[in-house]
Amino acid sequence: MSAAADLVAAWPHEFRAGKPGAPVLLTLHGTGGNETEIMAVADHIHPDATVLSPRGRVSEQGMNRWFRRLGEGNFDVDDVIVRAAELATFIAAAREHYGIEDLPLIAVGFSNGANIGLATALLHPDAISRVVALSGMYPFGDRDPLAEAGAEAGAADVSGVQLLLLNGASDQMAPAASVRRLESVATSHGVAVERHEREGGHGIDATELETARGWVETH
Repeated sequence: MSAAADLVAAWPHEFRAGKPGAPVLLTLHGTGGNETEIMAVADHIHPDATVLSPRGRVSEQGMNRWFRRLGEGNFDVDDVIVRAAELATFIAAAREHYGIEDLPLIAVGFSNGANIGLATALLHPDAISRVVALSGMYPFGDRDPLAEAGAEAGAADVSGVQLLLLNGASDQMAPAASVRRLESVATSHGVAVERHEREGGHGIDATELETARGWVETH
């Protein structure tokens, strides 16, 4: 086995080949979800797409997550950074293993999955450059890792990253203030951000899936 094959085999995930010419949708589940159920989102957004759906490898009271947290909305930012790097490595290995290196890839994440997708895009844009974030928020607390890396001349160029942020106005789990911070920090580094806010709270709304479908078609 190659190193890529070893890594892919060791990371729980689902893979479904799509039609020729269709993009890859990287589906990222929320807390307590899994790699199988989140794939249904891909069917609404681009039914012809190839789907790569890994499982978050952090467990919180038996629930799958992508990174540790210290409390509701209080993320372990150092762990976010480590897990984003791990996900970027997995994506590269999976693209090689499945022969999909040349297909465009778009991450579609819900809640905790949206957050790791956003973190990976901002820190590792070569792995993910486009993210549909459903009920996501700013994943770095009071820090800006891009600015920290920039001070050391090690920041990634995120000028090609594009984000679609889809949130409920009364979402207590992904507060509007955190979404605004995400938009502000991302755009300050040259990221293209499109943000839509609907009535309601945490979840996935049918209108958001239609918005995501249109955005994926044009990106």
